[in-house]
Amino acid sequence: MRLKEVFSGSFLKAEDLQGRTVSVRIESVEVKEFDDGKKLVIAFVGKEKALVVNKTNSAILEEVCGSDETDDWIGKTVQLTVKKVEFSGRLVPAIRVVLTEAPAKPAPRPVAKPAPVA
Repeated sequence: MRLKEVFSGSFLKAEDLQGRTVSVRIESVEVKEFDDGKKLVIAFVGKEKALVVNKTNSAILEEVCGSDETDDWIGKTVQLTVKKVEFSGRLVPAIRVVLTEAPAKPAPRPVAKPAPVA
């Protein structure tokens, strides 16, 4: 048994994805207080670990889900991947939400055709 398996914690880390991009469905979104302030924590359907969401991922989720209301994110399927990001002057692996397609836009309003001139 590896120590990482025993002390893995309840939050996702980049190494948990093992270099893969995975699709997950959002089960819940809640705010939790950490030593460095409040953060969003997202749980996924059928997954043991939740994702602590930073501002970057929050902005991507808003775009992917089409809403800044976190209740609207529940039930949406998103993709998670690992990207290198700068942290304390070093490049480190971090989980990022992937924008795979443009969010659904509202249907355009029908345009009234002008009446024919007799």
